[in-house]
Amino acid sequence: MTRFNTPTYLRAILRCLLYTTTIALAMTAATANAGDALSFADPKGDDNGSGKAVYPTEKAYTAGAFDMVKLTISEDGADTVFEVEVAQAISDPWDSKSWGGNGFSVQFVQIYLDTDGKKRSGEKKGVPGSGIEFAPDGYYEKVVLISPQPKSKILGELEAKARWLKSRWVIPARTEARRKSIVARVPTAELGGAPNASWGVQAVMLSNEGFPAPEDVLSRKINEFNGEHRFGGGCDGFGDPQIVDMFAGSGKGEASEIEAQHKVLSNYTCADESKNAKYPQLGFVRK
Repeated sequence: MTRFNTPTYLRAILRCLLYTTTIALAMTAATANAGDALSFADPKGDDNGSGKAVYPTEKAYTAGAFDMVKLTISEDGADTVFEVEVAQAISDPWDSKSWGGNGFSVQFVQIYLDTDGKKRSGEKKGVPGSGIEFAPDGYYEKVVLISPQPKSKILGELEAKARWLKSRWVIPARTEARRKSIVARVPTAELGGAPNASWGVQAVMLSNEGFPAPEDVLSRKINEFNGEHRFGGGCDGFGDPQIVDMFAGSGKGEASEIEAQHKVLSNYTCADESKNAKYPQLGFVRK
């Protein structure tokens, strides 16, 4: 008959249980810390801002080029990947590679993130040149700037015109065009954490401008009337959003979201001076 050394046997069992528990806790922690993949849809054909915006007349601004239809945010290793899909294949009419750009020319996407979900917590005013603010239900903690411009130029513009946003702006480590999508990789640490289902997200589509107005950060104007390189349907002063498309409603791509977008972006008052203007207040889409 085999005799067991009871204390030794029990210690072995305890070690096994401790090891198993440690592995289980580690797996639970890894699952809790893993980022949530976020995906939002936007209806086609709403690339008209407040409902009145019209494209410039130059053929470089092809129909559908500014019409966002999907946004996906996912974690990949130490990075968070933002993929913005539009209705038309991405083109590069101004040969961005020749000036250190990222493989596309006309789009400029700003992705605002409400990461804490608290009312009036974060920044209210959008990046200079966007012509937007955010409603008190949720301000933003971070804004990811997805531009065709090289990082050095984006930083130069921000340092000169928006230093008050220094703790908010995030410039991708890598940005590229893929068929109908613009894809940007951001170190997750710069966002303050991995994507989370509790985040509020707002992506707005502007047009890239390499020679912007003194007060604007790389964004093209939406004027009262369109022209060769100007959108029309806005005003020639301050107050109107310089936004061609955005996410609205529940972010599911439903037809009702078109009217929701128009309602938000048309709620402004134009003025000759910024201090006298009323800017539209945007909200966020959430999972």
